[in-house]
Amino acid sequence: MTENKKQTFEATIDYLDEKGSGRAVVWRDTGKENPKKLKLIIPQTLPGEKVRVDVENPELRWVKLNQFELLEANKERIIPECPHFEKCGGCVWQHWSYQGQLDGKTRHVKEMLVNQGFDSNLVKDTIGTTGEPFRYRNKMEFTFSKEGKLGLHEQGNFRKIIPLETCLIAGKAMVDCAMEVQAWVNDYQLSGYNKDEHEGLLRHLMVRQSFKTGEIMLGLFATETPANGLKAASEALAKRIESNCPAVKSLVWFKNEDWADRTQSEEQFVLSGRDYIYDEMFGFKYRLWFDTFFQTNPVQAETLVDLAIEMGKPRKTEKMIDLFCGVGTFSLPFATRVGELCGIEIVETSIESAKRNAIDNHIDNTTFLAKDARRGIDMMLETFGIPELLLLDPPRSGAGGKVMRRIGRAQPERIVYVSCNPETFAIDARELIPFGYELKTVQPVDMFPHSVHVETVALFKKK
Repeated sequence: MTENKKQTFEATIDYLDEKGSGRAVVWRDTGKENPKKLKLIIPQTLPGEKVRVDVENPELRWVKLNQFELLEANKERIIPECPHFEKCGGCVWQHWSYQGQLDGKTRHVKEMLVNQGFDSNLVKDTIGTTGEPFRYRNKMEFTFSKEGKLGLHEQGNFRKIIPLETCLIAGKAMVDCAMEVQAWVNDYQLSGYNKDEHEGLLRHLMVRQSFKTGEIMLGLFATETPANGLKAASEALAKRIESNCPAVKSLVWFKNEDWADRTQSEEQFVLSGRDYIYDEMFGFKYRLWFDTFFQTNPVQAETLVDLAIEMGKPRKTEKMIDLFCGVGTFSLPFATRVGELCGIEIVETSIESAKRNAIDNHIDNTTFLAKDARRGIDMMLETFGIPELLLLDPPRSGAGGKVMRRIGRAQPERIVYVSCNPETFAIDARELIPFGYELKTVQPVDMFPHSVHVETVALFKKK
């Protein structure tokens, strides 16, 4: 018989890591002179909490534990509202009061900036969502289990799907539509996709809704086309959705045989309506396709635009560059306030969408360029000249040192940096200092309640 190595420890949560899990350290008695350090990762705990845990393999350097006994709770701990919270990976902080979440995000932004030599007093308190911090997402990507049950991945386990009856961070109409698709799957006894065996039919369901127009898009991702043996089933789905979900203006079947576990398309088939929906933000109309990047929290997205305009102070006599412009989320509101605007984005489909969105909104002072950031800046400086105002909204990986130094050498008067990752923002911000720029203010905005993510809007000015 093998010896049972399990040991019980009492631990205090020191901090929350980048995934929102509690971190603690205990010392294991080895029977020798020096004890061994054991690092613990414990999801759904909060800073300062005391817990008792059983560790099966204490000889390891670190272990992740999903079970714990709470001995002393953080005063900000609350009862989660969602019945799926303890297992579902869609949220990580429903057990934390919303004000506690906001304060935690403010501390995180400050810590990242201090690490790069900035004053923490530059960071303002995080702006939270108005009202209850639920039903804020306008896009969700659900996954089918191999049994055909629609849900989200289990926390920390992308092999297991937690079937859902509700989702409190998605709009209610979106969840209702998802449940209609689930009922259709049940009626026809369709299989889900088995990631290990790479077989089965249904992979994902993308649900997207405009909170302004009410229009909904349903995108069903499957390994086969809706033809031949699936013709009757796909026609029945279209009739069901048209009858029970009148807000759905786009029902599209996407074929995806790729091994990668993401919503991508090799072929698409419109089952009902059109292949896009209309959304509105800040008074402008946008067309959204299944792969269009658009802010997922539309209410807070307008807060981002308001802040960017307030910080940037655009003027009709000025030129502006919008770097990483996407489909024109920031470009269109700024274009009405400056003389000329150039948007730069490496994704060609996004640039085509930005051009179309400008035309749809009768904006004629924009130029959109499909280039990577660094080459795009060089091309625009030659033909467009030095802008007074530059805005950038890079991906989570940040703009990078080469792009930031190129911006610094261009010497725009004011730079507005919109970021979804405080760590990469702080690193990028440091690159501007040698070029004579001063970081004036940083405003965090909570786009995703119950998650670790936080957006920031920051202003740089030339000294």
